[in-house]
Amino acid sequence: MKTAHHFIPDLYKEAQVPSGGILSRTLYSEGGVKTVLFAFDTGQELSEHTAARPAILQILSGQGRLKLGEDEQEAKPGCWVYMPAGLVHAIRAESPLVLLLTLLPKV
Repeated sequence: MKTAHHFIPDLYKEAQVPSGGILSRTLYSEGGVKTVLFAFDTGQELSEHTAARPAILQILSGQGRLKLGEDEQEAKPGCWVYMPAGLVHAIRAESPLVLLLTLLPKV
């Protein structure tokens, strides 16, 4: 019988920050929801881009700068962001940074 849950006992063990790079690992993808764990080394970034789906971003550890449209925000542990589809956004790690991105179904 198929289980109705997906359990990860420790996200930090899943997020090994690569030296000089970025880790992107899909943890879950079903029913129009996709959850991706990212780990950035200091100085790494995702340049400005948009997504066709709304998304939720949660900073788990580290420090960074987050661009959301015309605004720039500090990204630190506990930071939570809802991004509508089409929002221009970017992120730069100022220290090793781990975040969880959840892409929501298209509306």
